[in-house]
Amino acid sequence: MKTDAVITQLLELLDEAFERKAWHGPNLRGSLRGVSAAQAARRPAPGRHNIWELAVHAAYWKYAVRRRLTGERRGSFACSGSNWFHRPGPDPSAAAWRRDLALLAAEHRRLRAAISRLRAADLARMAKGHRTPNGYLVRGVAAHDLYHAGQIQLLKRLLG
Repeated sequence: MKTDAVITQLLELLDEAFERKAWHGPNLRGSLRGVSAAQAARRPAPGRHNIWELAVHAAYWKYAVRRRLTGERRGSFACSGSNWFHRPGPDPSAAAWRRDLALLAAEHRRLRAAISRLRAADLARMAKGHRTPNGYLVRGVAAHDLYHAGQIQLLKRLLG
């Protein structure tokens, strides 16, 4: 199946925001590169999100957009809950951090695959039970990655 040019462009946007070199500086994956589990777990202040939570939050929203695009049922995300997930949780190990980074990468691949199956006409449609067009969701999830990449860059500087 030939991919529509507009779908190809959206996939490029999504990849630049997540892992492909872009003119704007670090993307989400780049902002996480080299961050240790200890650094990811540090909070800038009590009750504030840490880098680890931002990474899992981004994974969740990639899942949520994919679920809306595909009609997949709710409740199939790898972690219990929605939106924000307390991290590091009971296992603050480097292995747990790597698992959550792998979850983020896997959700990106799954979202990308779902988008690649769309046609340009699908972008104006709204997912069942939602009032947001599919194209808006796809652009939004790319912007979401960049927003949190910037937060992570600031947290890394703030926390040293």
